[in-house]
Amino acid sequence: MNYELLTTENVPVKMWTKGVPVEDDARQQLINTAKMPFIFKHIAVMPDVHLGKGSTIGSVIPTKGAIIPAAVGVDIGCGMNALRTALTAADLA
Repeated sequence: MNYELLTTENVPVKMWTKGVPVEDDARQQLINTAKMPFIFKHIAVMPDVHLGKGSTIGSVIPTKGAIIPAAVGVDIGCGMNALRTALTAADLA
């Protein structure tokens, strides 16, 4: 296994952080995110992990049936738009 597995109440957190110190606050933020009921399968964590404002920087948070705008970083170059369209979920499958 190339990652550390952090077990939580809902989904696991797979951390590709070998040799990288992970702040306690960032680890707790990941655990809190993993408790959300719409997280899909697991959270992935990359070596650039650190505490973030909306979510943990360096994390990949797959969801099912939900969008988390705060999961996108707030630094320069990070951003997203939420737009209403006529597309349905079936259109995107």
